[in-house]
Amino acid sequence: MKYKDYYKILGVERGASEDDIKKAYRKLARKYHPDVSKESNAKERFQEVSEAYETLRDKEKRAAYDSLGSFRPGQDFRPPPDWFDRFGAGRNEDLHGVDLGELFESMGLFGRAGRRRSRGAFPGEDYEVPVRLTLEEAARGTERVVQLDARSFTARIPRGAIDGQRLRLRGKGGPGMNGGPPGDLYLQIALDPHPLYRASGHDLELEVPVAPWEAALGAQVEVPTLEGRVTMKVPPGSRAGQKLRLSGKGLPKPSGGAGDLYAVLNIAVPATLTDREKALFEQLRETSRFDPRARFS
Repeated sequence: MKYKDYYKILGVERGASEDDIKKAYRKLARKYHPDVSKESNAKERFQEVSEAYETLRDKEKRAAYDSLGSFRPGQDFRPPPDWFDRFGAGRNEDLHGVDLGELFESMGLFGRAGRRRSRGAFPGEDYEVPVRLTLEEAARGTERVVQLDARSFTARIPRGAIDGQRLRLRGKGGPGMNGGPPGDLYLQIALDPHPLYRASGHDLELEVPVAPWEAALGAQVEVPTLEGRVTMKVPPGSRAGQKLRLSGKGLPKPSGGAGDLYAVLNIAVPATLTDREKALFEQLRETSRFDPRARFS
């Protein structure tokens, strides 16, 4: 019987942990799975890797393999004299031409009934891909073409996606192994910077410049929203940095409704003045008792 070094096949040390063995198998199975691999020997390598994993994944079967000893890959060998009594069904049959993998399948391990154990199903790998959206795309919903493992498909992104959200697409990840289910694909949403709005979850912030007299006397000003322009009331005595809430004017929510739009007031001063404007400001300076720095004293 020819020896197979299952540890070497998986690329792990003989003392590797169960997690290390599982990680090594997942990596190689993705590389050589016949459905996705472009390697010329993918089918043979995948079967070899699967056989090694099935032997080493279970403590009892791994102990039986380790007790065989260590030989060069391909070297003829025989199990120790008491090996069949310890791990099999008491048989010490002629092993000429017997494959090591077939030996383990026929030994009746995990049941002691001599029946073949089907190779364990293994779920496919989950994947995550970044997806960048404009704020307008997030508001109305959109589609993106995703390239994954030589596959191409269209992913629908529902309206109201927010920055940092992970959208799960079931069954769109890596293929399952040995009949296992496919993994999932996660779309990592990132919103592009917008010239007007700052997004925070489903809420938006918009900087709204107002003239000094609008802030002091109050005013009705038009502001843009994702659904069009609306009129907003600026109350008398408004200050810079004050936030005015426009309910339901933010990003739509998947469950219904929408976030809010917060107008952040910014007092804008004219860069140039006409003679008349300058005279009025000077008159205001002379007559006003308002001290913007009163707290300093």
